[in-house]
Amino acid sequence: MTDALKRLSDEGVAIWLDDLSRKRITSGNLAELIDQSHVVGVTTNPSIFQKAISSGEGYEQQLADLAARKVTVDEAIRMITTADVRDAADILRPVFDATNGQDGRVSIEVDPRLAHDTKATVAEAKQLAWLVDRPNTLIKIPATRAGLPAIADVIGKGISVNVTLIFSLERYRAVMDAYLTGLETAKAAGLDLSLIHSVASFFVSRVDTEIDKRLDALGTDEAKALRGKAALANARLAYQAYEEVFSSDRWAALEKAGANKQRALWASTGVKDPAYKDTLYVDDLVAPNTVNTMPEATLEATADHGQITGDTVRGTYEQAKAELDALAKIGISYDDVVQLLEDEGVDKFEQSWNDLLKSTEAELKRLAPEA
Repeated sequence: MTDALKRLSDEGVAIWLDDLSRKRITSGNLAELIDQSHVVGVTTNPSIFQKAISSGEGYEQQLADLAARKVTVDEAIRMITTADVRDAADILRPVFDATNGQDGRVSIEVDPRLAHDTKATVAEAKQLAWLVDRPNTLIKIPATRAGLPAIADVIGKGISVNVTLIFSLERYRAVMDAYLTGLETAKAAGLDLSLIHSVASFFVSRVDTEIDKRLDALGTDEAKALRGKAALANARLAYQAYEEVFSSDRWAALEKAGANKQRALWASTGVKDPAYKDTLYVDDLVAPNTVNTMPEATLEATADHGQITGDTVRGTYEQAKAELDALAKIGISYDDVVQLLEDEGVDKFEQSWNDLLKSTEAELKRLAPEA
């Protein structure tokens, strides 16, 4: 079942699971995925936690204890989510040690309501790193305009970061610049750069979802021929940018000081359109030193029938650029699409967080001891 996953791993793609719940931790499922399915990391986001905690499974006793202590709903959510991340980090610790800190990582996101507040994002990132208190944690910071200086600041303090919600090539370059700026700050402060890690989460499927919708609205043969091509083209050109930045003189000076490359992470790799093969964003985004974080359904599909044929990214840049240019020629604005996706991404996570606040608050009230 896992030959394709092994081949993927052998090609230099780290397989991370895009999901976490207490049941997954306590049932032994996460440990099993690490042992049998080549999973070497975990990512979470507000939507994942909202789904997990709202299910109620495994959270009853902690919720009852928090209700007895009369904690605020915000504090309750942080106690619950950091407990899950801490436990997952402990399960992944052998992978972290074996890969010298590159993998075996668990990501936890800053409160999405802070996405446009640099100072608050930095403060929250520091608090989360302190609360989880595991070296194999990554603090997720969205790549909003306010997020960029926060990323540089947090990296500069020696905290490892997963930069999330990256949709555009221009913003991705700004993210890599923020990472290098942070490393330069850390170096000047005398920190050990070899202990600082980062991934840049470049979102994939949502690009096709939005652009395909616009292509369908046009309805021409020319438009139909471009369906399902934009997301891969965008991601492949991101990898080209990664290769450029991490072969620059600026990077060479940091690498000499012990710094680690910020790996490109393919996020949102579950296929949304049933017309496409369900392993599209895995099979066609194979490149060295990358991460693919998959929902469990995509992980299982890849294990079952993924077609891993070697590097499917390098050597495609000219074609990828031509495909994005073809979209512009028929009137689809790349800049408009990626800005919309970033705005929607922040809004969706904020909505999930608000839903989580409401459902947790209801549970705390239900479990509160009688006065």
